[in-house]
Amino acid sequence: MEPIASPDAIPSPETARRNWLDHPRGLWVLAGTELWDRISWHGMVAMLVLYMTGELLLPGRVEHVVGFASYRAGLEHVFGPMSVTQLATQTFALYFSAITFLPLVGGWIGDKVMTRRAAVSLGALTMTAGHFAMAFDATFLLALVLLVIGAGLLRGNLMPQIRALYAAGDRRLGDAFQVYTFCINVGAFIAPIASGTMAKYYGWHAGFAVAGVGMLAGLIWYLAGSRHLPPQVPPRQAGPAVPLTAPEKRNVWLLVMVWPFSVAFWTAQAQVWNVYSLWVRDHIAMTVGTFAVPIPWLQSLDGLAPAVEAPLLILLWRWQATRKAEPDSLTKLATGCLIFAASTLLLALSPTATRGPIWLPVAFHLLSNLGAMFFAPVMHAYFATRAPERWRGTLIGVEMLSVAVASLISGPMGGWYTQVSPPVFWLVTAAIPAIAGVLLLALRHPLRVFGGPDTLVKNEAGAAGH
Repeated sequence: MEPIASPDAIPSPETARRNWLDHPRGLWVLAGTELWDRISWHGMVAMLVLYMTGELLLPGRVEHVVGFASYRAGLEHVFGPMSVTQLATQTFALYFSAITFLPLVGGWIGDKVMTRRAAVSLGALTMTAGHFAMAFDATFLLALVLLVIGAGLLRGNLMPQIRALYAAGDRRLGDAFQVYTFCINVGAFIAPIASGTMAKYYGWHAGFAVAGVGMLAGLIWYLAGSRHLPPQVPPRQAGPAVPLTAPEKRNVWLLVMVWPFSVAFWTAQAQVWNVYSLWVRDHIAMTVGTFAVPIPWLQSLDGLAPAVEAPLLILLWRWQATRKAEPDSLTKLATGCLIFAASTLLLALSPTATRGPIWLPVAFHLLSNLGAMFFAPVMHAYFATRAPERWRGTLIGVEMLSVAVASLISGPMGGWYTQVSPPVFWLVTAAIPAIAGVLLLALRHPLRVFGGPDTLVKNEAGAAGH
């Protein structure tokens, strides 16, 4: 472990005692900032493809976007002639892959160039500017660029600060990532309703403005609560580089081996952010009584379901831990993949001759988010605890890179969606996490032997039997 010069120095006992709900107050500062970030980002996700296919990319409108003709020519040079739908899904895939790749760069900047606090503040300001640039057709491409740069700085430096709030081996660290994910999903619940409602009644640009206000609120929350965070030391004050120890090198290799399973999970999840809204628009009856439910509202369930399910999972795992029966991290990850695959099969069951009932996507969101709760926070915690401290920001960025790779895959898959029947598309999508889950179950024992004890599970000996 690095001495005091580490940018993520362990807080003093006095700081650690300033807890709320059995966790350091700094966790709630970081989680609250991420909540506001997700209010802004999930508002974008819920609206972006619908906005592009319904208005922005149509003739007579798309000509107003600065640089779009050159951008489209570049895409078609690589992918061939593209319809409006293919252009929208590919644009979303590039945006999404960039917004999930750049935290790797942002984490490196927080490790080596500036403090994490400065990087988060700069990122939040840049994202705010990007959201407000979405209010104008001409600056659409500029807005996307600002958003991905800002997200890289902000997300690459928020999550790495969590580990510094807890002593080594603290069992609460695993729960901390569940709490963090809980707050993310509260934002994901609020965003589609707030932004979708504004877009429905006042236009798309009003919906994007809600996202901008959310990001600005996140910056204010972060700065106001920064006194509860660990001291930030500029990286230039750090001592000379120290080679990784043998256990640290083994942990890095373990993370490399687990990383492809993250790509598989997020490849399926990326379709929910990309193609899914178009599928709902074309194949689901979205009227309840006389009320036409806005399509973005469905994605608010991606926030509501985890908000209910995450506390129940924490209680379940604590109860299992007292009986030495808590599954280890690899088992939880495999379970998450299999549950998500089962939920995606529900979409393949929707009728194609008529519009399917609204309960079908509702059931999908409830089940898929249970799978996500088994997978996403566990994978975040796995990387945070296994990564060497001085590489933590960079390696958490590598973990986020799996989402970027999955997003790049989702672009061509989105184009393929227009060429096959929806049941075939969703069956193939379900097969990806299903195969990953089965492989994880088969490989968990050799991975356990290679990586050593799982510090996120209180009773490793009990978990090993599962």
